[in-house]
Amino acid sequence: MEDSKIVELYFARDEKAISETKEKYGKYCHYIAYNILNSSLDSEECVNDTYLATWNSIPPKEPKSLRAYVGRIVRNIALNRYHLNRAKKRNDCVDVVLDELNEAIPDTSTDGRALADELTLKYALNTFVGSLMQETREIFVRRYWYLSSIKEIASDYRLSESKVKVTLLRTREMLREFLRKEGIVI
Repeated sequence: MEDSKIVELYFARDEKAISETKEKYGKYCHYIAYNILNSSLDSEECVNDTYLATWNSIPPKEPKSLRAYVGRIVRNIALNRYHLNRAKKRNDCVDVVLDELNEAIPDTSTDGRALADELTLKYALNTFVGSLMQETREIFVRRYWYLSSIKEIASDYRLSESKVKVTLLRTREMLREFLRKEGIVI
């Protein structure tokens, strides 16, 4: 079923919207959650929470891309679960990915920056990612949005792990320089 039809089901408050979302994006959502949590049980809970959050937010929101919308919801829920679990134990894989980006992107959540600063950062990141060559962009997004491992990215793109690491390092350096030129302090 097309995304627009699924969104119409949400607006009509038809519970079929959830089953259609699950059928079309269930594996996609599970992939995102599992890459963050490394737990099938926690991932499944996050995916189910995603369906509820989607149900509760549409309407009034009307997403242009249902895939991106549920992807963002499940990612946020999984990251919240990760932080909750992290209080109990450390997940090195996610910590490594987040630490890599910490070097290039300022943390606006801890210093009381205004919403305008966060929107400026979001715009700058979208501009930067959009300017990358396709393969570099895909590698960057796979690592920092989906939290895929270096090994998995290398395998999927038929590259050496070393090539992926160097690409990510250079891209983070380019991002840091881009943000500096945009006047965003790191």
